[in-house]
Amino acid sequence: MKAFTVFTAPCAVYDRPNIDTDLLVPKQFLVRIDRSGFGKYLFHNVRFKDDGSEDQDFFLNQPYNRQAGILLAGENFGCGSSREHAAWALEDYGFRVVVAPSFGDIFRNNAFGIGLLLIELPEETVKSLMATVNKSPGLKLTVDLEKQTISGDGLQEVGFEIAAPRREKLLKGLDDIGLTLQKEEAISSYEKSHDRPWQAALPQVK
Repeated sequence: MKAFTVFTAPCAVYDRPNIDTDLLVPKQFLVRIDRSGFGKYLFHNVRFKDDGSEDQDFFLNQPYNRQAGILLAGENFGCGSSREHAAWALEDYGFRVVVAPSFGDIFRNNAFGIGLLLIELPEETVKSLMATVNKSPGLKLTVDLEKQTISGDGLQEVGFEIAAPRREKLLKGLDDIGLTLQKEEAISSYEKSHDRPWQAALPQVK
Protein backbone atom coordinates (compact mmCIF):
# COMPACT_ATOMS: atom_id res chain seq x y z
CA MET A 1 0.00 0.00 0.00
CA LYS A 2 1.36 3.42 -0.96
CA ALA A 3 2.07 5.71 1.99
CA PHE A 4 -0.07 8.82 2.30
CA THR A 5 1.55 11.95 3.70
CA VAL A 6 0.77 15.06 1.61
CA PHE A 7 -1.34 14.92 -1.53
CA THR A 8 -2.08 17.77 -3.94
CA ALA A 9 -4.49 17.37 -6.85
CA PRO A 10 -7.42 18.99 -8.66
CA CYS A 11 -10.66 18.62 -6.75
CA ALA A 12 -13.97 17.51 -8.28
CA VAL A 13 -17.46 18.07 -6.87
CA TYR A 14 -20.36 15.61 -7.04
CA ASP A 15 -23.02 17.18 -4.86
CA ARG A 16 -25.27 14.19 -4.48
CA PRO A 17 -26.21 12.25 -1.32
CA ASN A 18 -26.44 8.46 -0.96
CA ILE A 19 -23.95 7.59 -3.69
CA ASP A 20 -24.10 3.83 -3.30
CA THR A 21 -21.62 1.17 -4.33
CA ASP A 22 -23.75 0.10 -7.30
CA LEU A 23 -23.54 3.63 -8.68
CA LEU A 24 -19.78 3.61 -8.12
CA VAL A 25 -19.36 0.23 -9.86
CA PRO A 26 -22.44 -1.38 -11.48
CA LYS A 27 -22.98 -5.07 -10.82
CA GLN A 28 -22.26 -6.20 -14.39
CA PHE A 29 -18.57 -5.40 -13.89
CA LEU A 30 -18.08 -7.50 -10.76
CA VAL A 31 -17.14 -10.66 -12.63
CA ARG A 32 -13.46 -9.68 -12.73
CA ILE A 33 -11.30 -10.96 -9.88
CA ASP A 34 -8.27 -8.75 -10.54
CA ARG A 35 -8.28 -5.66 -8.34
CA SER A 36 -6.75 -3.41 -11.03
CA GLY A 37 -8.54 -1.88 -13.99
CA PHE A 38 -11.81 -0.90 -12.35
CA GLY A 39 -11.29 2.83 -12.86
CA LYS A 40 -12.82 2.68 -16.33
CA TYR A 41 -16.07 1.43 -14.79
CA LEU A 42 -16.34 4.15 -12.14
CA PHE A 43 -19.82 5.76 -12.28
CA HIS A 44 -20.34 3.87 -15.55
CA ASN A 45 -24.14 4.06 -15.67
CA VAL A 46 -24.20 7.85 -15.30
CA ARG A 47 -20.86 8.66 -16.89
CA PHE A 48 -21.73 7.09 -20.24
CA LYS A 49 -24.78 7.11 -22.49
CA ASP A 50 -26.51 3.97 -23.74
CA ASP A 51 -24.43 4.07 -26.96
CA GLY A 52 -21.19 4.07 -24.94
CA SER A 53 -20.32 7.70 -25.57
CA GLU A 54 -19.51 10.05 -22.70
CA ASP A 55 -22.27 12.13 -21.17
CA GLN A 56 -20.67 15.56 -21.40
CA ASP A 57 -22.88 16.86 -18.58
CA PHE A 58 -21.45 14.36 -16.08
CA PHE A 59 -18.91 15.89 -13.74
CA LEU A 60 -16.02 13.51 -14.49
CA ASN A 61 -16.32 14.26 -18.21
CA GLN A 62 -15.70 17.96 -17.71
CA PRO A 63 -12.16 18.85 -18.92
CA TYR A 64 -11.16 20.37 -15.58
CA ASN A 65 -12.14 17.19 -13.71
CA ARG A 66 -10.34 14.59 -15.83
CA GLN A 67 -7.23 14.70 -13.62
CA ALA A 68 -9.11 15.02 -10.33
CA GLY A 69 -7.61 13.19 -7.38
CA ILE A 70 -9.83 14.58 -4.61
CA LEU A 71 -13.62 14.20 -4.55
CA LEU A 72 -16.16 16.26 -2.60
CA ALA A 73 -19.48 14.43 -2.27
CA GLY A 74 -22.78 14.31 -0.38
CA GLU A 75 -23.69 12.45 2.79
CA ASN A 76 -23.77 8.67 3.13
CA PHE A 77 -21.17 8.16 0.41
CA GLY A 78 -20.50 4.48 -0.30
CA CYS A 79 -23.72 3.13 1.16
CA GLY A 80 -25.27 -0.07 -0.21
CA SER A 81 -23.69 -3.46 -0.81
CA SER A 82 -20.32 -4.48 0.56
CA ARG A 83 -18.49 -4.76 -2.78
CA GLU A 84 -14.80 -3.86 -2.43
CA HIS A 85 -14.76 -2.95 -6.10
CA ALA A 86 -16.19 0.50 -5.31
CA ALA A 87 -13.07 1.53 -3.42
CA TRP A 88 -10.87 -0.17 -6.02
CA ALA A 89 -12.51 1.82 -8.84
CA LEU A 90 -12.00 5.17 -7.11
CA GLU A 91 -8.35 4.38 -6.44
CA ASP A 92 -7.73 3.02 -9.94
CA TYR A 93 -9.29 6.09 -11.52
CA GLY A 94 -6.87 8.29 -9.60
CA PHE A 95 -8.73 9.43 -6.50
CA ARG A 96 -6.79 9.30 -3.23
CA VAL A 97 -9.16 11.38 -1.10
CA VAL A 98 -12.95 11.55 -0.71
CA VAL A 99 -14.47 14.23 1.51
CA ALA A 100 -18.11 13.88 2.60
CA PRO A 101 -20.36 14.44 5.65
CA SER A 102 -20.66 10.67 6.22
CA PHE A 103 -19.74 7.31 4.71
CA GLY A 104 -21.13 3.80 4.57
CA ASP A 105 -19.44 1.71 7.26
CA ILE A 106 -18.33 -1.20 5.07
CA PHE A 107 -17.15 1.12 2.32
CA ARG A 108 -15.13 3.06 4.92
CA ASN A 109 -13.29 -0.08 5.98
CA ASN A 110 -12.67 -1.16 2.39
CA ALA A 111 -11.34 2.28 1.44
CA PHE A 112 -8.96 2.66 4.34
CA GLY A 113 -7.79 -0.91 3.73
CA ILE A 114 -6.33 0.06 0.34
CA GLY A 115 -5.02 3.48 1.35
CA LEU A 116 -7.92 5.62 0.13
CA LEU A 117 -8.31 8.50 2.60
CA LEU A 118 -11.88 9.29 3.64
CA ILE A 119 -12.37 12.61 5.41
CA GLU A 120 -15.62 13.17 7.28
CA LEU A 121 -16.57 16.81 7.86
CA PRO A 122 -19.75 18.61 8.92
CA GLU A 123 -22.17 19.10 6.03
CA GLU A 124 -21.88 22.89 6.15
CA THR A 125 -18.11 22.61 5.86
CA VAL A 126 -18.37 20.28 2.86
CA LYS A 127 -20.88 22.65 1.22
CA SER A 128 -18.50 25.56 1.77
CA LEU A 129 -15.65 23.62 0.17
CA MET A 130 -17.91 22.73 -2.76
CA ALA A 131 -18.84 26.39 -3.26
CA THR A 132 -15.17 27.40 -3.31
CA VAL A 133 -14.24 24.69 -5.83
CA ASN A 134 -17.26 25.45 -8.02
CA LYS A 135 -16.10 29.05 -8.29
CA SER A 136 -12.71 27.85 -9.53
CA PRO A 137 -13.26 24.58 -11.45
CA GLY A 138 -10.23 22.33 -11.30
CA LEU A 139 -8.95 24.04 -8.15
CA LYS A 140 -6.06 22.14 -6.60
CA LEU A 141 -6.32 21.26 -2.95
CA THR A 142 -3.60 19.94 -0.66
CA VAL A 143 -4.42 17.31 1.94
CA ASP A 144 -1.79 16.97 4.65
CA LEU A 145 -2.38 13.84 6.71
CA GLU A 146 0.36 14.58 9.21
CA LYS A 147 -1.11 18.00 10.02
CA GLN A 148 -4.66 16.80 9.26
CA THR A 149 -5.47 19.86 7.15
CA ILE A 150 -6.99 20.72 3.78
CA SER A 151 -5.71 23.87 2.08
CA GLY A 152 -5.81 25.59 -1.30
CA ASP A 153 -5.78 28.98 -3.01
CA GLY A 154 -8.61 31.15 -1.76
CA LEU A 155 -9.53 28.58 0.86
CA GLN A 156 -9.41 28.98 4.59
CA GLU A 157 -7.51 25.99 5.95
CA VAL A 158 -9.81 23.22 7.12
CA GLY A 159 -8.86 20.75 9.84
CA PHE A 160 -9.99 17.14 10.07
CA GLU A 161 -9.41 14.14 12.31
CA ILE A 162 -8.58 10.56 11.43
CA ALA A 163 -8.51 7.87 14.10
CA ALA A 164 -4.90 7.42 15.24
CA PRO A 165 -4.49 3.74 14.24
CA ARG A 166 -5.78 4.39 10.72
CA ARG A 167 -3.73 7.54 10.39
CA GLU A 168 -0.52 5.73 11.33
CA LYS A 169 -1.21 2.90 8.87
CA LEU A 170 -1.80 5.39 6.05
CA LEU A 171 1.29 7.46 6.91
CA LYS A 172 3.45 4.32 6.87
CA GLY A 173 1.70 2.70 3.90
CA LEU A 174 0.75 -0.39 5.87
CA ASP A 175 -2.25 -2.59 5.14
CA ASP A 176 -3.32 -5.26 7.64
CA ILE A 177 -0.74 -7.73 6.34
CA GLY A 178 2.01 -5.13 6.44
CA LEU A 179 1.04 -4.23 9.98
CA THR A 180 1.29 -7.88 11.03
CA LEU A 181 4.66 -8.29 9.32
CA GLN A 182 6.07 -5.53 11.49
CA LYS A 183 5.86 -8.09 14.29
CA GLU A 184 7.40 -10.87 12.19
CA GLU A 185 10.47 -11.26 14.40
CA ALA A 186 8.38 -11.50 17.58
CA ILE A 187 5.98 -13.95 15.94
CA SER A 188 8.86 -16.13 14.73
CA SER A 189 10.48 -16.06 18.15
CA TYR A 190 7.21 -17.09 19.80
CA GLU A 191 6.72 -19.94 17.36
CA LYS A 192 10.23 -21.27 17.97
CA SER A 193 9.91 -21.11 21.75
CA HIS A 194 6.68 -23.07 22.05
CA ASP A 195 6.22 -26.80 21.72
CA ARG A 196 3.58 -28.16 19.40
CA PRO A 197 2.38 -31.33 21.16
CA TRP A 198 -0.10 -32.11 18.39
CA GLN A 199 2.80 -32.62 15.98
CA ALA A 200 4.16 -35.55 18.02
CA ALA A 201 1.19 -37.64 16.89
CA LEU A 202 1.89 -37.01 13.22
CA PRO A 203 4.06 -39.39 11.19
CA GLN A 204 7.52 -37.98 10.64
CA VAL A 205 8.53 -37.57 7.02
CA LYS A 206 12.16 -38.41 6.34
